[in-house]
Amino acid sequence: MERYLALIVDDEPDILELLEMTLARMDIDCQSAANLTDAYKLLEQHDFDLCLTDMRLPDGDGIDLVRHMQQHYANIPVAVITAHGNMELAITALKAGAFDFVSKPVDLTVLRNLVNTALKLSHKTAAGISTKQNDAKITPSDHDDDGEQKLLGKSEIMVKTRATIKKLARSQAPIYISGESGSGKELVARLIHEQGPRVEQAFIPVNCGAIPQDLMESEFFGHKKGSFTGAVTDKEGLFQAADGGTLFLDEVAELPLHMQVKLLRAIQEKSVRPIGGQQELAINVRVLSATHKDLAKLVADGGFRQDLFYRINVIELGVPSLRQRTDDIPILAEHILQKLDDGSEHLIKLGDDAISSLQQYSFPGNVRELENILERAMTLCESDTINADDLHLPDNQSLPEQTETNASNPVTSSPIDIDSEIPLEDYLGNIEKDAIMQALEKTRYNKTAAAKLLGITFRALRYKLKKLDLE
Repeated sequence: MERYLALIVDDEPDILELLEMTLARMDIDCQSAANLTDAYKLLEQHDFDLCLTDMRLPDGDGIDLVRHMQQHYANIPVAVITAHGNMELAITALKAGAFDFVSKPVDLTVLRNLVNTALKLSHKTAAGISTKQNDAKITPSDHDDDGEQKLLGKSEIMVKTRATIKKLARSQAPIYISGESGSGKELVARLIHEQGPRVEQAFIPVNCGAIPQDLMESEFFGHKKGSFTGAVTDKEGLFQAADGGTLFLDEVAELPLHMQVKLLRAIQEKSVRPIGGQQELAINVRVLSATHKDLAKLVADGGFRQDLFYRINVIELGVPSLRQRTDDIPILAEHILQKLDDGSEHLIKLGDDAISSLQQYSFPGNVRELENILERAMTLCESDTINADDLHLPDNQSLPEQTETNASNPVTSSPIDIDSEIPLEDYLGNIEKDAIMQALEKTRYNKTAAAKLLGITFRALRYKLKKLDLE
């Protein structure tokens, strides 16, 4: 059975011995070098599966080796060993293409996690060769797919975006995903996870703005039973739940400053301490983050910590807005309409004038807004083709869409007394449910007759029954 082979580059005999012993217990063979010159020679002589290098070497530094390997041996993941607390060098190495880093004194649990993750990127794993330390069932298809089936679009900017995602998936560097609301930042984060070595483990998305501030520390790091009033059992935090996988921090700009400090420490130390816990717990988590806000401006204004910004923004990946890729709108629209199809005999299509109107619209809400527009048009159009008039795009895109009152509409408006504790959407939904149920009862549940009574198409009624869970 073929074994993995690691290159270790360090001029300290004690560190070399520690690394060699640790990898030997993982059934990994080693070749050692004390300087860059010897490391370059060994790279020419052997087919390595990973590389561990110290940052400071007699004839250069680890970043020189990282850059050399990125140019000549890009398929070999390389991790750097840095002095404790020297995050600037670690970040520089990650930007240069290092797979990951580990700080001195070397925590063996962290090291083993790093090595196991790196080996999942090995060409031997991709070829299907089984070894003792390889528990993940990775197939070539896991890494060959560029995500086109999920991140749709054939425009040049989307082809480049998918290529970047595929490259970033091999790294463990923290990625900051920037982009407007509705542009697909979570989808991009999922693709980075699915195309990387952590695909077999959990992908945990969390909306940082949706967690009450007094519960944040417990949600992120967990707590021990009895650590505060209401802590009746031990609770696992989000970092522990994502252990071995990926934690996606959406709307990270919403984190209060006190949580930013704790998050920074967790990322740097690769460990967390639950509330009430007596010791740190090592975690093996890749952190991806996103926000639609200008994070750099928040840093300048004092609303976001600069040190955390640099830590999560090792590499920034911008997700293009829909108006930057209008050529993709027909493909996206077809996919959305297929997804919205409720099994009707004829699939609704977009007319040429509708496509033209959509391509001229600025889409402040991006793909999410496109979905909403098509969902509404599909519900209300009278035929199997959506025309430009069915889209009801606002003329003034800076203002909310205005709804005209139709005097011939059988539904009349009147003052209503809204319970302030009921969200408007729920309130209107209840009114719609009542009207549909009354129509169905009046027509003895003849849907065609009920649709006619309500003044909507049969397709619209069928859609509303499904949407309102009345089927």
